Amino acid sequence: MDIERTSARPGQASIRYRNAVLLACTALVAFTPTFSFSQQADDSSSDTTLKPIVIQGSGNAGVLDTGNDSKSIVATETTAVGKMPSDILETPASVSVITSREIEERGANSIEQVVQYTAGVVTDYYGSDDRYDYFKIRGFAPFTYRDGLAMGRSWGGILEEPYGYERVEVLKGANSTGFGVSDPGGSVNYVTKLPKSERFGEVYGTGGSFAHKEAGFDFGDNITEDGALSYRLTGKLQRSDAEYDYSRDDENFIMGGITWRPTDATSLSFVFDHLDRDGTPSGGGHPRFTDFDRDKFFGEPDYNYDKTNRNTYSVLFNHDFENGLTFNSSARYSKSSNRFGYAYIYDALGASDPADTTVDRIFFGGDGKDEQFVIDAHLLYEANFDQVESRTLFGVDYKTIESVSNTYVLYPPVWGGTAPGIDWRNPVYSGLPGPIPLAESKTNDQKTKAIYLQEDLVFFDKLTASIGLRNDWLDLDETSTVTGAKAGDYSELTKRFGLSYKITDELAVYTSYAESVAPPSTGVEPTTGKQYEVGVKYRPDAFPALFTASVYDLTMENITTREAPAYLASTVDKVRHRGIDLEAKMEVTNNINLIAAYAYIDSKIVEPGNDTGLNGKRFAQVPEHMASVWGTYTLEGNGSRGDMTFGLGARYVGSYYFDNANARKSDGAVVFDAAFTYKIQENTTFQVNASNLFDEKHIANDDGGAYYYNPGRVIMATLRQTW
Repeated sequence: MDIERTSARPGQASIRYRNAVLLACTALVAFTPTFSFSQQADDSSSDTTLKPIVIQGSGNAGVLDTGNDSKSIVATETTAVGKMPSDILETPASVSVITSREIEERGANSIEQVVQYTAGVVTDYYGSDDRYDYFKIRGFAPFTYRDGLAMGRSWGGILEEPYGYERVEVLKGANSTGFGVSDPGGSVNYVTKLPKSERFGEVYGTGGSFAHKEAGFDFGDNITEDGALSYRLTGKLQRSDAEYDYSRDDENFIMGGITWRPTDATSLSFVFDHLDRDGTPSGGGHPRFTDFDRDKFFGEPDYNYDKTNRNTYSVLFNHDFENGLTFNSSARYSKSSNRFGYAYIYDALGASDPADTTVDRIFFGGDGKDEQFVIDAHLLYEANFDQVESRTLFGVDYKTIESVSNTYVLYPPVWGGTAPGIDWRNPVYSGLPGPIPLAESKTNDQKTKAIYLQEDLVFFDKLTASIGLRNDWLDLDETSTVTGAKAGDYSELTKRFGLSYKITDELAVYTSYAESVAPPSTGVEPTTGKQYEVGVKYRPDAFPALFTASVYDLTMENITTREAPAYLASTVDKVRHRGIDLEAKMEVTNNINLIAAYAYIDSKIVEPGNDTGLNGKRFAQVPEHMASVWGTYTLEGNGSRGDMTFGLGARYVGSYYFDNANARKSDGAVVFDAAFTYKIQENTTFQVNASNLFDEKHIANDDGGAYYYNPGRVIMATLRQTW
């Protein structure tokens, strides 16, 4: 569908019990704990004194508190599973939170880089194709959300700007009962930076590889003396090339927000952001059976552009009625446009014949406009009955999308077209060969309405039972010059059931069943999925950390997939993934932080009744094994010099098939990253980040017509001033 606080595990959670209130005949009950977290180091038992950690609630049980996200890599609370903030330890699901501190520490400037140290997530599987955020969760491209409001699939969506977000929440597995339409592999929720009730800020400048120049700022303050009115302004300006010739990677991003707090119980925020990108989609690939440098360009300089423009208006409102009842509502309107065009190699023989030095190319382009409006409103009621704590959330949401898109394709002479090839030994660019023929024109009018219920029951502060029910009504109208007009009205009920049991205050085990549903990208039936999962979580009292291990079995039916040469949509009946995810995030001492992840996926296409030859094959771009580790060590200053922080990471991606027929396969590879930060003064730092430190090179995608390599070494230096 196109549609933290200084973190630590609480040693003792002080729970505010509320009197039970019966609302009419509903007998709905709810409870939410308000936590006060602290960590104390025993000086008598250790030479290392951990930094004091204080976490205070936001004052509204329905609002996620992200105040510590800029200080810690370990989050304790999430909204990734549903609309209501929940303790990650007690949530019966696998969740990874990438905080703004981790994003800054690793120097991640794209969503792919943000999530690439997350268990179960594979990135960069399209190599030097730069059009979208290419990543999969548990083998499937996820749906994305912003502040709990649906945006669309990552594949085919707009490249998001991480600097605009306080955190990125990654939910592994099916969960349409949470935010809405999704696929069973998982989903991603972006949490917008909002105004704070205090003065803060930073400015930075970055320069580095490929003539990269970047400047950014993020600051805010109270407008009124009583703190009732606050503002925040965030921006980024970038001018850069990419790693191949005739490339461009420019961006303008600005976001402004204002928050009004007329009382301690009420908050209203308005945020506007503008994003425009002026880039290039690809270097055109490299001829098969060659080994050129990454910067070699085989596209067409006069036909190589990717331009995006988007304006977004968001409103977030919450009110605490006290006695356990809160109301939250959010709405977003966005309008975007995109134009792209490029030439890429598609020649199966490539350079296999030394006598034939010309390879075929395809000229491919598109343009489109998209207008979206989405609104959500829900009530959260929390209460306590003896040894049973309850939180009940009931809500509705509505979304409408109107889009127009055109696709243009010019094939080479071997397929009846006139697209000029290129000599791979001596490239001579021929220019745009006249108008590119229109291949398809499509209009979409989609309306989605939903009603949902989420219930968490906690028995004796040990056993958490979580239930989610949601019904989506999908009204879809599409008109295409290729497939004609089609319409569909669907009513889809999805369910989620989960149990979590706290063996101790630090250790919990969980099991869950969840379903997903998404509108069809092609065909006439919605995409559906389901997942069974069991897992264990450990959050020690001794230091801020979270360890998660999970085993899952998920299936997805009526899957849309796109393969070369034209990447047109087609369907696969069913794919089944069974796997293991292991992940750890920890702040072992004041000096040492560590992130580690491992994932195993047994992938299988299930089409026993078809003669496609795919039955039993692995799904494309799904590695069997993935692993990563990132660590930092801080050498504290001694007066004459400031703190120095050294970071080193490694990412292993096992081999995977490039196509569903399993005819072409990648090699496994390890890529290293590094970072160094020096504190020049109390609020001034100098930071250097290197991705793919040793410039490891491998084929990330072989679509049968060309090679696309993984991103090469990139080194960036940043000077940052905060206040």
